[in-house]
Formats: sequence, C-alpha cells, structure tokens
Amino acid sequence: MPKSKSRREFFGTLGEAGMAGALGQLSALGAIGLSTYARPEGRSVDTYPARPIRLLCPFAAAGGVDITARAIAQHLAVLWNQPVVVENRPGANGTIAVEAAVRAAPDGYTLTMISSSHSVNVTLQKKQPYDLIRDLAPITQATSQPYVLVVNPELPVRSIEELVDYARANPGKLTYGSSGLGGLSHLAGALFGSLARIDLTHIPYKGGALAMSDVISGQIDMLFSTFLQSHGHIASGRLRPLAVTTVKRSTSLPELPTMQEGGVRDYEVAGWYGVVASAATPAPIIEKLNHAIVRILQQPDVHARLAVDGSEPVGSSPQDFDAFIRAEVVKWRTLIQQLGIRSE
Repeated sequence: MPKSKSRREFFGTLGEAGMAGALGQLSALGAIGLSTYARPEGRSVDTYPARPIRLLCPFAAAGGVDITARAIAQHLAVLWNQPVVVENRPGANGTIAVEAAVRAAPDGYTLTMISSSHSVNVTLQKKQPYDLIRDLAPITQATSQPYVLVVNPELPVRSIEELVDYARANPGKLTYGSSGLGGLSHLAGALFGSLARIDLTHIPYKGGALAMSDVISGQIDMLFSTFLQSHGHIASGRLRPLAVTTVKRSTSLPELPTMQEGGVRDYEVAGWYGVVASAATPAPIIEKLNHAIVRILQQPDVHARLAVDGSEPVGSSPQDFDAFIRAEVVKWRTLIQQLGIRSE
C-alpha cells in the first residue's frame, strides 16, 4: 500500500485533480469504498418501505398486544401501500419475538411489539439473548392501560379503604392470584402490599384465565386483571371492581377510583405496549416509522379498537419512549430486589 499522505497533501490533490482524483486518493488510503462514498445517504429512506414489513407480536393472537399490532399494521399498509404482516411468535414471556427482531437485518423491515413484561424480564430472566436497552431502537410507546383490582363479591369490602382495613384485621388471610411469578399482575399485588403495609398471600397460576376462574369461584379473594379479561365478569356481577392501578381514571371504567384515590399513596402500575426495531436501524427510518405510527394512533377507529383492551393511545417520540423503558426497568428491578421476588 502506498505511504499515507498528510491532510495538506490530500487536499492539495483535491484542488488539482478534482473529485475523481480525490476518490482515487481515498481508495488508495483505504478509507472507504467508492460505491459507499458515492451513494446518497437519503436514498434508502426516500424509498422506504419498498417491500412488505413484518411486525412481530410476542404473544398469542386475540390478546391486547395482538389487537394493538393489527390496528397499527392495517393502517400502515394503507398509508404506505405495502403489506404489513403481523406474525405471532409467543414464548419465553415475550423473548422469542424480540430476539428475532434483534437478529434481523436492521433495515426497518422487521419490527416487533414489546410490552411492560419486557421491562420486568430484564431483572427476572437470568440470561436473555439480547439487551433490552442496548440492542433495540425504540420507535414509539403505543398504549397505556390500567389493571383493574377485582374481588369476589362475597368478600365484605366495597372500596380500597375497606380492603386495607380488612387485610390489617386479618393478616395473611387475603389471597391474590396472578398469571405467574414475576408477571405484572403479581407485581401489582406485591406493590399494593408494600405501599399499604398489609400482608397478602400470593397464589401464582399458569395464566390469567385460571386465576380469574378461581376469583369468580371464591377459591382466592382478588386479582389485578386486565380490562379485556375482566370487563364481561364485572358487567355480569361475578366480580366486584374496586379500583384501577393507573394515576388517572380509565376512560373505559370512569366510575372506578384509582388506587391512589383509595388511599394508597404513590401507587402506579400501567401495562403498556410499544414498537421497536433493531438498534442498528438508521435513525431516519426510525423517525419515519414514528411519525406514521403516532399519526395512526390518533385515528378515531384505532381509539375504538384499543378500547376493547381498556387501552389508551400514547404515541411518544423515540427519545421519550427510550427514557420510559429505562425508567420502567429501574422501577421493577427496585421492587423485585426489595421483596426478593424470584422467577420460577
């Protein structure tokens, strides 16, 4: 290889020989290839998307994440005149789909949904095949939704205040179910017990439907449930709702107070879904996706579809979503470590 030239010698060559000579010097210096140098940076962004997009869903069809993914995909396909295919890849509490997105080409053609569960997995799963913060590029938080604290109607309480009084008078007697150790319904109950200073007994199940069935039958006392799972049973009177877990009341159940209104200071648990891509995806493509999805989340028909899950649209910037994910990881890590919670 020829001896490297100084910056002064190189720019002198640029003035004497023009651009062609400069490119030749760059090639000789081994800086970058001619084809890369000559390619306009914006071209791939201007033509994106030029083929179908895959939107991976980490959970089974018909759940809240799936409903949100399909609403976004349908509108993206119309907006960009390209197919947007939702692929359900459940397993390992959402890890399988996210790993596939991390390993896919970072070109914006493979996206994945993530949920609040992923911010918990960071602490509870000892070995993950990716780093939630380092390996993913946040696009936007799509939704936020409360959990609903429901009790068996035979339990002699009709408010959070009465529930706390009952728990203090009967330490260890109250039982709450969850979809499994480390799930958000488990952590919602653990946070309640911690902040209200009451002794609750956690009963983990292999899925929320089994826990719901046992609350209805009276085998356990209460459950922090999704709106999608519980609203039919609330309407029929088989469950009594006491409060929602978010800071603000839910538009789906506006008559229900929040846990904080019920006297549990600083209590906040919100389920959420968002859209991410591989971390190496070009920033202009991330911005293009963000603008499109935020616009979609503002559509009235999308609001209506999300309301089935009790979800409300968010539509944040990539930067705000990144900060939100980091805060959620810290919040749940602190509680998990404080209470010594371990995964199965």
